[in-house]
Amino acid sequence: MEQYILKDENAIYYECGFSCDNVIFLKLGEEKYFITDSRYVQEAKENAPTCQVIQANDGLENELVSFLKKTSVKEIMFDPSDFTLSSFSKIESKLKINFIQELHFSKLKRIIKSDEEIKLLRKASVLGKEGFDRLAKYLRANGEDKSEKLIHFKAKQNLSANGKYGLSFEPIIGINENGAKPHALPSKNCLKDGDILLVDAGIKYKRYCSDRTCTSYVDFETINFKRSQTFKNPKHQKIYDLVYKAHQNAVEKARVGMKASDIDNLTRSVIEEAGYGKYFVHSTGHGVGVDIHEFPVISAKNTDVVIEDNMVYTIEPGIYLPNEFGVRIEDTIVMTDGKAHIL
Repeated sequence: MEQYILKDENAIYYECGFSCDNVIFLKLGEEKYFITDSRYVQEAKENAPTCQVIQANDGLENELVSFLKKTSVKEIMFDPSDFTLSSFSKIESKLKINFIQELHFSKLKRIIKSDEEIKLLRKASVLGKEGFDRLAKYLRANGEDKSEKLIHFKAKQNLSANGKYGLSFEPIIGINENGAKPHALPSKNCLKDGDILLVDAGIKYKRYCSDRTCTSYVDFETINFKRSQTFKNPKHQKIYDLVYKAHQNAVEKARVGMKASDIDNLTRSVIEEAGYGKYFVHSTGHGVGVDIHEFPVISAKNTDVVIEDNMVYTIEPGIYLPNEFGVRIEDTIVMTDGKAHIL
């Protein structure tokens, strides 16, 4: 019989279709319990019909302890990354229960997506791409001399369709040398003709995330986020073409049965053979679902995970030349019928 507790919002949403910022979820076999405070009780009853909703009047931990004392539970599983030390201590110290640590057990449950989840992820990806198109339209009309900080704001506005959708994460905007920082913070740099612009952004659709990165040549008459880009600067073109070659090598050659490290090698080997390996400073990708970073991790170190159908992950090789510019090209893919397909 499955017996575990959860505190992570997205993990709880996966279990019952609703979550909030103050909840402990308890599963005892087929029974599910949603322990929360009075602010969320009514919404939980309406949106988590598979759960018994318990109102906590003396703190979540105390309510959980009181409930478990009335049961015959002898052991229960938890994810140590879910709880603060003080929160967990309040629970463990008052119960004669064996608490079993299972790191990331919820993410491991979610590593293979259902067909319904893939539909939601595909929809999120399509809506995310539409947001990129709206941002490109804004840049063509109004982008000249605009700062990264303003473009960052406009990315949030356009990706979210003026607030209709949540964002998967804070967009990353990098002009020229700022794009050489993989997770660049927006600066006062202003966009001009001939620049190289990196944009990494995504939206949430029914809690499921999209994730996409485009690197573009800045010409205010034609700027777009298509994969085909023509740069006037020969070095920009050389690096862009190399990163895209690495990206396509992984998309075209990824197969079910490979290890995650094999997928990483499909991008990394291309870049290393061209002599730019030390400038590819992160892993090839990560799983995507209700969390923007899920399993599988597509890295050289991940030699244990074998790729299966219905896994969803990003392919995002990059080259970052300090104080010059950076190029990253990212798509979210799903494994279907043994091969990779871009969502």
